[in-house]
Amino acid sequence: MSVLSFLTDMASNAVLSSTEQSSITTSITTMQSRMASHFEVGAIKQHFRFGSSTRGTILPRSMDEHSDVDFMVVFSDNNATPQTYLNRLKAFAEKRYSSSEIYQSSPTIVLELNHIKFDLVPATTTWLGELQIPNGSGGWMTTNPKDFNATLEAKNKEHKSLIKPTIRLFKYWNATCGFPFESFLMEKWVCGLSFWFQANQKDYFFSVIESLNTSTSYSQWVNSEITRAKEIVAKVRQYEKDDMPVPAENETKKLFRLA
Repeated sequence: MSVLSFLTDMASNAVLSSTEQSSITTSITTMQSRMASHFEVGAIKQHFRFGSSTRGTILPRSMDEHSDVDFMVVFSDNNATPQTYLNRLKAFAEKRYSSSEIYQSSPTIVLELNHIKFDLVPATTTWLGELQIPNGSGGWMTTNPKDFNATLEAKNKEHKSLIKPTIRLFKYWNATCGFPFESFLMEKWVCGLSFWFQANQKDYFFSVIESLNTSTSYSQWVNSEITRAKEIVAKVRQYEKDDMPVPAENETKKLFRLA
């Protein structure tokens, strides 16, 4: 197996199985039904899934223990504080999912089921019709939860459908390193990179790693992980230049702590 085929296979495996997808769909259907029973009629304007699970960049929990499904609940009224809405969602989860782990991870309510974790995000609408969600500091911020989806789709199409699998590889690397970077910010950063003269999955992924830079604003361990990854990629390139495919593949596996 070459480095290219190894990375291509890894990116293909870093997707939710049909069983996982089906379980999530079933869980969402159940949650929507329970919300309808729990909240008064008209209390919720809409609710929907958003985030990486709708973009095709979510990883299986076997590859990322932080993997979750973002679910927005838009309340009809907009005259209370963000914490009030968070409390409403927490009360719902505690009553309807009494055997599950439930906690607030500002600004969301986390509901951990056996097969998946949900991040419940409360929202309201402004008088202009814009969605607003808690900003984590006790206030509100406006958002368009599906705006980045369109940006990523366009970028992925522009680059031979190699951006999404590259993001999945990068997120898997991040998970094996102890999560030095926040998932959504990583996706946006990769989407903003330029990929000139890159031809395949290996080129794209290595280009992302080589674009990482250490910073005085990072902790020492984060800088160490960046340095380690860049050194591994440099060794892989040298092995391939010397026509040594087996050492090159083995070195690549070190990026993910597989060798």
